[in-house]
Amino acid sequence: MNGHQSHQEADGTSPQTDSHLLEESILPVWRSQRTIGFWGFIWLWIGMAVIIATFQLGAGGVAGLSLAEVVVVIFLANLVLGVVMTLTADIGTEHGLSFSVYLRAPFGIKGTHLPAVSRGVVAAIWFGIQTYLGALALNGIVEYLTGFDSWVTWYLIFAVVQIVNTALGIRAVEMLASIAAPCILAISIWMYYTLDVLAKTQGINIWTFAGGEDVSVIGLFFANMAFWSALAVDIPNLTRFLKVPANPKGFRQRNRNVFVAQFIALPATQAWIALIGGVSFIAAGDWNPVSVIQAQGAGFTLVVLLLMVILAQWSTNNAANLIPAALTFVNAGAPRVSYAVALVLAGIIGTLAMPWLILNNLFTFLSYYGALLSAVGGIMVADYYLLRRRRLNVPDLFNPNGQFRFASGFNPAGLIAWVIGGGLAILFLEYAYAVGFLSALLIYWLLMKTWIMPRYPQQEVNSGFDDQYLATSVGRNWVFDKERGFSRLSDADTAALKQKREDL
Repeated sequence: MNGHQSHQEADGTSPQTDSHLLEESILPVWRSQRTIGFWGFIWLWIGMAVIIATFQLGAGGVAGLSLAEVVVVIFLANLVLGVVMTLTADIGTEHGLSFSVYLRAPFGIKGTHLPAVSRGVVAAIWFGIQTYLGALALNGIVEYLTGFDSWVTWYLIFAVVQIVNTALGIRAVEMLASIAAPCILAISIWMYYTLDVLAKTQGINIWTFAGGEDVSVIGLFFANMAFWSALAVDIPNLTRFLKVPANPKGFRQRNRNVFVAQFIALPATQAWIALIGGVSFIAAGDWNPVSVIQAQGAGFTLVVLLLMVILAQWSTNNAANLIPAALTFVNAGAPRVSYAVALVLAGIIGTLAMPWLILNNLFTFLSYYGALLSAVGGIMVADYYLLRRRRLNVPDLFNPNGQFRFASGFNPAGLIAWVIGGGLAILFLEYAYAVGFLSALLIYWLLMKTWIMPRYPQQEVNSGFDDQYLATSVGRNWVFDKERGFSRLSDADTAALKQKREDL
């Protein structure tokens, strides 16, 4: 470690012990507390990629492009987005921080709530959409077997089951994904062959089919990037639980469990599911393969198909919607709002949003919030890499009077960059992700360098980027104790502690 020890390391004291910024589930995760391994992260991504909107994305593409072109474009778009995701993922693997807590750095301890809660509400709405689709599938199975028909009943039951499963902690979420993902893949292969046979009975070759609509390759590319813009920014919520080797000084070594998931599992699964949506459109003129096969299926075939729908919605909701939503609500309401309470709140918000109505305008919904979040991604990359060089004064993220207070709790640079970058992204909606990300990155960097940092000193920068502001890569963990405040302990020291987390 370079330089002198910080005050927190020297005597263990800290002024944040009674801070309203503290709650157990948003404290940094130690290396010894990280449970998601190589395959676990892959299963999580496969489960998250299988959502109904992906089918629609593929169908929209083949309306004007060949099936092969659609698959290639979506695969490449996810590769490019994987670069952004891997960059933001390091916030979790290095410092063990959640998305909303990290946003206290570029937006301020109060300003964080504007982008974070916005993302949380969107995640809650997505939870409602996915739960509604799962409830329809549950209702289809029960109605076929017993004649009982009430999707509302199954919506409530399915919502409660998912909330309880997520409340059991990240281990329970990972376990479900490891069961659901292989099942989903197997059923999706069966879906592909079923739809291909349907197309052939009509004399259609799915690989030579050409739609007549005007579909832009560039438009499809950026639409897919906007599709995952939310997880591109809040991926630290998951990677803070991702296993890393001891003293992983290099970026590649520290994030080795990220690479295969981000650059192979996500692009391949997303392209595969979009392909199935495209084949469904070619074979039956309907982007939803579930509806197409369900209309022709019965008995065991119908039950298996609907089971895939349920597993896909469940595995996606846990990791991609409930966890992000809950953590943003905890961040906003700490210490009064616990992780479990925040999960229930996410379920209530997602239901009150009436997701069955939003589903009819899904891509409009995706486009606008994706545009706004692309700007947040640019700000995060500028802040973490260009300004702080991965160093971070983590104790002050939980200190109401620390360096991240800025102007009464708000960082004007982050807010201005978000408004301008997000506004430009919406104005140029077809290229939203590129416009929002790059413009916000540049604006934020310029404002911080010329305006904010001279007025509000940032210790990690002024220290000459001292290694005392690193964690995992130098064998340290950010540890909070109610009596001593924050300290930075070695892996050996944290391994001896018996602290438990409510989100493990």
